[in-house]
Amino acid sequence: MSESTAHETTVQELVHGCPSVESFGQKVVFVDRDKYVSVVKALVTDGFEVCVDLTGVDYLTHSGRTLPAGITAERFEVVVNLLSLEQRERLRLRVQVPESDPVLPSLFDFHPGTEAHERETFDMFGITFEGHPDMTRILMPEDWDGHPLRKDYSIGAIPVQFKGAHS
Repeated sequence: MSESTAHETTVQELVHGCPSVESFGQKVVFVDRDKYVSVVKALVTDGFEVCVDLTGVDYLTHSGRTLPAGITAERFEVVVNLLSLEQRERLRLRVQVPESDPVLPSLFDFHPGTEAHERETFDMFGITFEGHPDMTRILMPEDWDGHPLRKDYSIGAIPVQFKGAHS
């Protein structure tokens, strides 16, 4: 396997007290849920001023995945991709979110561009972002039941008639 495609899970260094690994040429930091906001604030100070993406992942069928020591696998994970323009470097954060309490603080106050990303993650996975200015659905109708990107969401159980569709 070439070095550029190698996937490592050995902790290489701590980033603001959190374990990090190198994966496919990019640093990945595993952040505890209770340190999420403080680590992101510190990374903004370090120059990671752009949040490129924020999304959720449902690991319902992959509970045995490999994570660094001290990180407990949960059903959900929030993945945040940050960018430092000055350093020309990307950084990925991975935060484990338990199914029993799918809540994280919002990053909106210091990364306003996460507004739509957090709403989409809420809409599709049911992960709530506390402190978000408008934590409502963004893709699905407001009265929609469930979260379509969850692995246990029943597909095709509800017939949907879209506007303008031919019957």
